[in-house]
Amino acid sequence: MSSTRADARGLCNFVDLSPSPFHVCATVAAALSEAGFVELHEQQAWPSEPGRFFLVRGGSLLAWSTEGVADDPAAPFRIVGGHTDSPNLRVKQHPDLTSAGWRLVGLEPYGGAWLNSWLDRDLGISGRFTVRSGETTEDVLVRVDAPVLRVPQLAIHLSEDRKGVHLDPQRHVDGVWGVGTEPRSFIAWVAEQHGIDPGAVLGWELMTHDLAPSAVVGPGRDLVSAPRLDNQGTCYAGLHALLDAADHVAAHGGPMPLLALFDHEEVGSMSDRGAFSELLNTVLERIVLLRGGGREEFLRARAGSIVASGDMAHATHPNYPERHEPAHRIAVNGGPVLKVNQNLRYASDATGAGAFALACEQAGVPLQRYVHRADLPCGSTIGPITASRTGITTVDVGAPQLAMHSAREFMGADDVTSYAQALTAFLTPAS
Repeated sequence: MSSTRADARGLCNFVDLSPSPFHVCATVAAALSEAGFVELHEQQAWPSEPGRFFLVRGGSLLAWSTEGVADDPAAPFRIVGGHTDSPNLRVKQHPDLTSAGWRLVGLEPYGGAWLNSWLDRDLGISGRFTVRSGETTEDVLVRVDAPVLRVPQLAIHLSEDRKGVHLDPQRHVDGVWGVGTEPRSFIAWVAEQHGIDPGAVLGWELMTHDLAPSAVVGPGRDLVSAPRLDNQGTCYAGLHALLDAADHVAAHGGPMPLLALFDHEEVGSMSDRGAFSELLNTVLERIVLLRGGGREEFLRARAGSIVASGDMAHATHPNYPERHEPAHRIAVNGGPVLKVNQNLRYASDATGAGAFALACEQAGVPLQRYVHRADLPCGSTIGPITASRTGITTVDVGAPQLAMHSAREFMGADDVTSYAQALTAFLTPAS
C-alpha cells in the first residue's frame, strides 16, 4: 500500500487554516516550503537545475519536482489537478446597506452555494485586499475569525405556509452586522482590523466563512464534518500525494509529479488563473524548455502525460437514495471514486479509468465507480476543461461526501487517507 501522511485530523487543520482560495494557497505553500520546495515567480527567470518548485497566481498554485526524473526533456508528467474555491457568500463592491433599523453588508452568492445552509450561522470574513504601496500596489491576505455577520432566517410564523421560503439571492442573503440607520464602511472596518489604512485599499476579494471548527465526529470517529470539503479534500490529499511522490521519484525515478490547484472552478474556470487559462500549459512548457527541450519535446511530453482531475464525489444519501443511480451506490469510507459521464461532464475515458484503477490497486485501496442518474443534470469539474485545453488524457476522480455545496459538508475519515494513497500511487506508477 502507498504510504501517506494524510489523515482526517490533518484535513480538519488544513481546512480551518484555509477559509479562502488565497489562504488555501498560503497553507499549501507553507507545507511545500517546509518540505524544501522553492517558490518561483512567473516574471523572473527559473533555474534549470533539478529541484522542487512551486508558484502562486492569486488563488491558484502549481507545484512540481524534477528530482530523479529521467534526463530527457520529453519525459512525461503525472498531474493531480483540483480547485481551491468553494461556493459561499461574497462581499459586493458597495456593501454598506441599511434596512428597518439594521446595518447590513451586501453579499452575493458565489458558485452553486446551497443558500439555506448559510442561514443562522456565525460568519467570519477572509480574502485579500489590494493596497497602495508607494507608487505601486501589493496584495494582503485578510481574515477575521470573529462572528461578524449573520444571515438570519425568517421566522416560521411569518412564512406563508410554514414550509419555509424561497431565497432570492438578491434580497435575502445580505448579512446583518449591527444596529443603526446610518451606513458604516465595512471595508474600512476590515482594513482597520489588520492595521491597514482604509484609504490605501484599492480593491478587494472578500468572502464569508463558517466559524464552527472542522471536526472528526461520530461514536467511532469515522466521519469528518467541515466546510469546504469540496474541494479542499482534494487540495489536502493532492498536497500529500505530491510530497510523497517527490521523495519516491527522487529515490527511484519515474514521471514528473505535478500538482495543479486552480481557482474559479465553481464559476466556470474562465479567468487568468482558472483551469481554462494558459497557466498549466505555460508552466509545462517552461519546465520542458528549462530541461533543454523545445516545442517538439513539449508536445511529446504532453502526449505521454496523464491528469487525475480530483474533485469530491457524491456518496449515496441515506435519506434520498432514489436520487442516485441504483446500480452505482457509493459508500462513505468505501474508497476513492472514479467518475464517468457519457456526455463528458467528466473527462474519464477507458484509458484514464485504467490508469486510476491501477493506481488504486497499487495503493491497496478499493475503487468505486460513479455514474449520475440519467434524468438529473450532472455537475462538472476541471477535467473536461483540462483535457480540451492540453490534449492530455484526463480521468475524473474524487472522494465520496454528503451535503456538497452546503456551508458545511460531510465525508468519511478513512477516505481522507485512501484518497491520498490513490493519488500518490497515480503520481508514482509502478514500472
